[in-house]
Amino acid sequence: MKVIILEDESRAVNHLKRLIERVSPHMEITGTFETVRDAVAYLEKNPEVELIFSDVQLADGTSFEIFSKVPVSCPIIFTTAYDTYAIEAFNANGIDYLLKPIEEERLKTAIGKARKFASNLALERLLDQSPGQGKSRYKSRFMVKVGEKIRTIMVDEILLFYSFERSTYLHTDTHRNYIVDYSLEELEHMLEPGKFFKISRKHIVSIEACAQIYAWSNNRLKINIEGLGDQHVVVARERVREFKAWLDT
Repeated sequence: MKVIILEDESRAVNHLKRLIERVSPHMEITGTFETVRDAVAYLEKNPEVELIFSDVQLADGTSFEIFSKVPVSCPIIFTTAYDTYAIEAFNANGIDYLLKPIEEERLKTAIGKARKFASNLALERLLDQSPGQGKSRYKSRFMVKVGEKIRTIMVDEILLFYSFERSTYLHTDTHRNYIVDYSLEELEHMLEPGKFFKISRKHIVSIEACAQIYAWSNNRLKINIEGLGDQHVVVARERVREFKAWLDT
């Protein structure tokens, strides 16, 4: 497993390296980075990273800035002295949140979670490349994290993809919401255009979601989707004409 460490304190880096060597000696630490800038540059050129250990506070900002600038599909184990970032950490693909000083047993548990998560990602890639699915370049399923478990959501179950607070979610026909490891820009190329349409910078809707459409302010359209609370799903004004043509195909 290829691993990188995001940490600006040398003592913390050395301590973590020693623990990793004891707990999981087969891990390959391919780099350590002190700054947001260096980490972004590395991840853009090395998407094959399989696990990230990340402090929150780095020399030139927070690690959350990294994950908003470059897509990261691998699991992240956050290592920090503060307990105030836990919610943001789990919204940023975090699978565990270790408070410093890191204990060996806690690290071992976190790495065990990472191995399960990585195995499920590999399974998803294998299924998408299998002979039965190879005829289509569009995704037929998504793997999502539910607590410590992974489940599969079929594309036919999905009504909406939306962005919220620097994370991307899918919304199902059973009114459930799950974080996915892709940006809306990436999803736009993964989804079959006859079934999904990007109506704004924040929303991609499925054809099944478009049963109730209403006129909205500024010549826009509003799509009523149950289970989203107060969130408005609105077709951007510049997309209305194309959206209507898509509905009519």
